[in-house]
Amino acid sequence: MPLRLTWLHPDPQSPFPAADRALSNPDGLLAAGGDLSPERLLNAYRQGIFPWYSEGQPILWWSPDPRMVFRTDGVRLSSRLRRRLRHSDWRVQADTAFAAVIDACASAPRRGQDGTWIDGRMREAYLALHRAGHAHSIEVFVESTLVGGIYGVAIGRMFYGESMFSRESGGSKVALAALAEGLRLWGWPLIDAQVENPHLLSLGAERWPRRDFLKTVEDLVKQSGHDGAWTEIFPRIAIKDLITARPRC
Repeated sequence: MPLRLTWLHPDPQSPFPAADRALSNPDGLLAAGGDLSPERLLNAYRQGIFPWYSEGQPILWWSPDPRMVFRTDGVRLSSRLRRRLRHSDWRVQADTAFAAVIDACASAPRRGQDGTWIDGRMREAYLALHRAGHAHSIEVFVESTLVGGIYGVAIGRMFYGESMFSRESGGSKVALAALAEGLRLWGWPLIDAQVENPHLLSLGAERWPRRDFLKTVEDLVKQSGHDGAWTEIFPRIAIKDLITARPRC
């Protein structure tokens, strides 16, 4: 008997269906409806579920199989980029420009996509999570100019990447590598990258069976993490640290 899509109850505390009930076509579509309240979003991420929808659609909730995951000691920067970074004046910060990062992600052109999934509702939802200390950004600057960044959600010792952008070549890659290095120094093992694409694979992402991902997440979200702003507590990552980082290609 084919599985049916679940429509969520308006109550933000209402449960999600089990992730193994997600559709195989489209891969990982689990539920629709509900809202983007912090309570519901955190409940979703704890269970390996995330929202993703286009303009004109209801809120759609996903848990794909396989899942794209970065090990925090496994992000790769190309030899070409590392050579260029030796002469760069880029610097990395955390949680100093969250709104600017999410706005840049929303406006960044995406190959094969018309428009963005980061609409006004999504923007306000993640700004609320940021104010509550659960959503964070890593920013790459040249002097006062933002040239790259990534944002996502942290629960326990698990980080769920949402989107990244570049205004200069390599900006998003440096933001990802800096995020991974900082989390590695904290002892956090994983970054969720959600859905497979060739770009993520080239940077070191791995395909994990959903059951393995969910089992790992279930443990990590229960561990003590770092709620609140990361501006002062995130490890100081210098560009030279990324040039000499472990995996290389």
